[in-house]
Amino acid sequence: LGDLLKSFVDENKLDKGLNEVKIKDVWYSQMGPAIKKYTTGIKLKNDVLYVQLSSSVLREELSYGKEKIVRIMNEEMGQEIISKLVLR
Repeated sequence: LGDLLKSFVDENKLDKGLNEVKIKDVWYSQMGPAIKKYTTGIKLKNDVLYVQLSSSVLREELSYGKEKIVRIMNEEMGQEIISKLVLR
């Protein structure tokens, strides 16, 4: 059944949409409730994750750990989906 679903997703090119939904869940679970409160938007375009934050202080603080965040997100997703993180 798992193989059938995977082939259906591959044939209909649904990976992109499913990854975008899953990346939001992973962001909220990995970053915690404090950061979730200030996150106003998450978008995955090509291999770049765009995260909109309502706090400039938090944005500056997170900018120091971009590489670590990308690594954690990719590990949780189980594949290399994100190559770059842009905080807005």
